[in-house]
Amino acid sequence: MSYGTQPTLVQNATLLGYDGLQQISIGSAGQISKIWPAAGPPKATATAETVIDVEGDIVSLGGVDLQINGALGLPFPELTSDHGDTLSKICRYLWAEGVDAFLPTVVTTSIDNIHRALAAIRAYSQQPSQSSAAQIMGVHLEGPFLNAAKRGAHPKAHLRPLTIPQIHEVLGDYGDVVKLITLAPELDPTGTVIPYLRSQGIVVSLGHSLATASEAQAAYDQGATMVTHAFNAMPPLHHRQPGLLGAALTAPGVACGLIADGRHICPTMLDLLLRAARGGPSEQRNAQSSALTQALFLVSDALSPLGLPDGRYPWDTREIEVTDGTARLTDGTLAGTTRGLLAGVENLVVWGLCTPEEAIALATVAPRQAVGISLLAVGQQASLLRWRYDPFKGQLKAQRL
Repeated sequence: MSYGTQPTLVQNATLLGYDGLQQISIGSAGQISKIWPAAGPPKATATAETVIDVEGDIVSLGGVDLQINGALGLPFPELTSDHGDTLSKICRYLWAEGVDAFLPTVVTTSIDNIHRALAAIRAYSQQPSQSSAAQIMGVHLEGPFLNAAKRGAHPKAHLRPLTIPQIHEVLGDYGDVVKLITLAPELDPTGTVIPYLRSQGIVVSLGHSLATASEAQAAYDQGATMVTHAFNAMPPLHHRQPGLLGAALTAPGVACGLIADGRHICPTMLDLLLRAARGGPSEQRNAQSSALTQALFLVSDALSPLGLPDGRYPWDTREIEVTDGTARLTDGTLAGTTRGLLAGVENLVVWGLCTPEEAIALATVAPRQAVGISLLAVGQQASLLRWRYDPFKGQLKAQRL
């Protein structure tokens, strides 16, 4: 439904972080004007022209994807000023898929390509915002400051040393466009780069790294607050060498991105990660939901064939083969997925690893917390999803409200 033309009252909604069923009043400007218990007096009913009874279903803001590499055939590292129309289509597509906002992710490529992509996104973001379209919050630079031994599908030829002069060269005149950078902290023995990036308002995430637990902890102490696609492109958890991920799970204020497509992480390891983040076994999961969303968030890590069928597609100078939604280079290296953000929500519920409330929060609440944007509250623009849960099939599906 499109808000902004008439007042709307949403009744009997289950809201994340609220006790009992709630009512939501949405004004004619499309903003939430009031949230109050369904048991209370329906003060807005008399003025609302549209009343929607969601019958106890969960209502949330749309998803926020902090790591998405492209869609509808366009890889974000190849963005140019000529791609405005395609970028607009991608934003509308993501909105229809339940995503409110995202960070176009530019992976390791040439400096010229990075600057072209950043310039294109800046120009697009300066245009009037579209209705029914996902918003671009900035750019996620995944590289080029990565450990060559854990580069995965990132081309070795374009990796860079992690120094402040190199940061200046990569950002160029577009530092204001960059919201998040993934880097390998062990590449900076001086310990100066992360504090510098934080001083520029850029969130730092650790990834594609061989950092030890002590090196990772030093990076968290310097201001890094995230981990990029937990378990992937980093050493596994080891009982004597916990590494980057072990340090993250025990460091306060650090949130780990995870890909719940069943390929990047085995569901058994996902279960262990979720239990560690909750701070307790699954029986206590409701009590630990706040701890969970502080420690983990879902990403899609989707590649440019998102929204297209399986097949073979170009990827920089190489090709990727997409089979059943999983993308690999022709040498078999895992490159990403073509499944959207909310597919991860559905998987966590189907696999029995999360309650519907937890899984939804990992795609809607947790990524907002990770980058410091607003949660569901009075004054927030209403961009709501209604989630329908079938307990017999264990299936969870969302639709725009």
